[in-house]
Amino acid sequence: MAVFYLFVRTHHSLQPPTLPSSAPNSTAGPVLEEDNTEALVHHYLNLSPNLTELYEQWSEADANFKKKAARFAGVRVLRQDAWEALVGFICSSNNNIIRISQMMDKLCVHYGPLIGYIGSVPYHDMPRPSVLADSKVEGHLRQLGFGYRAKYLYQTAILVSQEHESWLDSLRNPESPVLGQKPFPAGEMQSQGREGYRAAHEKLLALQGVGPKVADCVCLMGLGWGEAVPVDTHVWQIAQRDYKFGKGKHSSLTKATYDAVGDRFRSLWGKEAGWAHSTLFAADLRVFSERLSTKTEVTEIKHEEADLSREIDTQLITKPRIKREFEESDSKVGPSSETRTTPRVKRRRKG
Repeated sequence: MAVFYLFVRTHHSLQPPTLPSSAPNSTAGPVLEEDNTEALVHHYLNLSPNLTELYEQWSEADANFKKKAARFAGVRVLRQDAWEALVGFICSSNNNIIRISQMMDKLCVHYGPLIGYIGSVPYHDMPRPSVLADSKVEGHLRQLGFGYRAKYLYQTAILVSQEHESWLDSLRNPESPVLGQKPFPAGEMQSQGREGYRAAHEKLLALQGVGPKVADCVCLMGLGWGEAVPVDTHVWQIAQRDYKFGKGKHSSLTKATYDAVGDRFRSLWGKEAGWAHSTLFAADLRVFSERLSTKTEVTEIKHEEADLSREIDTQLITKPRIKREFEESDSKVGPSSETRTTPRVKRRRKG
């Protein structure tokens, strides 16, 4: 969802932004801060980890990952703002990418501060929790088409705004800090994840509209806890098909089974299990699997065309030889195979 949201927040206009004049100002003004756009994009797209090494590590530990993930190289988990991730995943409940993106855009347009314009298109930032904690927000969001999610967003905004401003970021993995801060060790990895991850997950569950899956999504994409493994019905299908779940005490997706699936993936892939799981999730999505099968079919067709071409060439070479053989046999035996004759049968006379 985070990747699609990034696209939606930037695709409104294809016009390039209006750049400032390169001519020096006639009046002296304040010195502009250093442009950190490149660092921001690098951080947001999570480009620091060596993805090749991670894929090799996950492939060595898991034959199924090795089989499928090689065709989906380059999948990365974004480092989203924690509040933005929380709001986005509350909106994702029983929803699709297009509607989620529309809801996020409406929140920004109606409640977020104006950042600037690209051409004539205005761009707004995410509204802070205190803004969405207003008593009129829930009713207005329902009018905007948020449905039951309006109540969850309003009540969660109240709970978060009652805490200190950086409460969500205090739940963050210290090894994956916000831009500009130094990383610190996050503790020893265990089968259920590091202690900080488990604490963050538990505190998120106290918010309205946040269940185990949404809490894990926020931990993974908003708080940097790489071992968080969100298990929805799609991941549950992968677990049943490829990792022998769906039998015995784990025959259905209960809370115990949810935890068991996460523990299983963490035991395979380590503290970036959520990243590896997201790669398999992407590989299993219809939109990607269809593209992959289309490429495979095209390749197979090309091979078939090449084989057919070679077969035709062989036929063109051997056909005259076959024809001469028929001609030689015709001169000795009789009519060719293309000519049919009916032999005469002599009848005996009666008498």
